[in-house]
Amino acid sequence: MAKRKKRLEKGIESIGKQIDLHKEKIKKFGHEKEYLEDYWKKQIEDLEKRKKNREEKLKKEED
Repeated sequence: MAKRKKRLEKGIESIGKQIDLHKEKIKKFGHEKEYLEDYWKKQIEDLEKRKKNREEKLKKEED
């Protein structure tokens, strides 16, 4: 149980870092490359869904 909880927490942290990275890319390059900005926004949406799912699993694990 503890291993699973730790793994979920680490995954949530990792996803958060990926989201921040994509947001930084949009700030830095978005005005130059609009086609990539749309791609990065889609990636952020997908990562936020995964993060939410893992947070829900973690909450269930704690209960």
